[in-house]
Amino acid sequence: MTNGLTYAQSGVDIEAGDALVERIKPAAKATERPGTMAGLGGFGALFDLKAAGYSDPVLVAATDGVGTKLKLAIDTGLHDGVGQDLVAMCVNDLVCQGAEPLFFLDYFATGKLAPDAAARVIEGIARACKEAGCALIGGETAEMPGMYSDGDYDLAGFAVGAAERGTLLPADVAEGDAIIGLPSTGVHSNGFSLVRRVVERAGLNWSDPSPFSDATLGEALLAPTALYVQTVLAAKASGALRAAAHITGGGLTENLPRVLPDGLGARIDLTAWDLPSVFRWIADNGGVAEAEMLRTFNCGMGMCLVVDSAHAEAIATDTPNGVVIGRVVEGQGVHYDGALA
Repeated sequence: MTNGLTYAQSGVDIEAGDALVERIKPAAKATERPGTMAGLGGFGALFDLKAAGYSDPVLVAATDGVGTKLKLAIDTGLHDGVGQDLVAMCVNDLVCQGAEPLFFLDYFATGKLAPDAAARVIEGIARACKEAGCALIGGETAEMPGMYSDGDYDLAGFAVGAAERGTLLPADVAEGDAIIGLPSTGVHSNGFSLVRRVVERAGLNWSDPSPFSDATLGEALLAPTALYVQTVLAAKASGALRAAAHITGGGLTENLPRVLPDGLGARIDLTAWDLPSVFRWIADNGGVAEAEMLRTFNCGMGMCLVVDSAHAEAIATDTPNGVVIGRVVEGQGVHYDGALA
């Protein structure tokens, strides 16, 4: 009689998964906030909106991933920052609707679970959730042999927030409103398929010194996506914020129009800020035209706030490194003055 097979022999290690959950429980617990009702381990995650302080809330949800930036994290073994990328891609979108992020769930899928790498990713998720003010209340770790190559993994994130009815964004955007740019921390989590081609063309390895910073090339490009939640919510609380646009895939060119009403466009002064060196390096070494840069990358501005022009300078001054970069104009789309420099 042949010996019976086990799940472990088929490539799924339940004990490793259990050990991972135990390791990440303290990180998840550290993200608790008003409204959190239970820890990890249940069949569903619970959240109490009344305890979070809402009386007539509208729920807002967002989901996203990290894209091919994950390939860079996998190839370099630098897993600690992509968790923040995942959270930021979700909560930065959510806050553009005027909502406060309340809770977050993650999905981590791999062929064979490497507990330390997975824990580093999820602990990064927890740190970013805490900074964004949302609770990490659940998730899923899926071990799927045959679906992923050795060492590969994928991530998805899901954020839910709320705003009191009548306070959602965008609202009352008008011609003449000012546009304030909030600086990015680098490439963030979009355009990495092109970045990888540029690196290949330049003949560089991830471990080589970065041509545009003091780190290795891999470390420099893996700088985590900035979290803009607290800054945007503070601007909303001032009463002058009319819209916010997260500058992700599509760049300024495609994301700003998403928050402008029909008949209104944006005019952006490209000389209002200095193009970060990472983007100049990408443009020069990839022969990437300015228009392509502006519709692929954030080019140094990771979030834009549309505010009442009368309050623009005050908000820009009160916002960390905020810069007035343009205004809302009659028309459609985004129009640029000057050149990236």
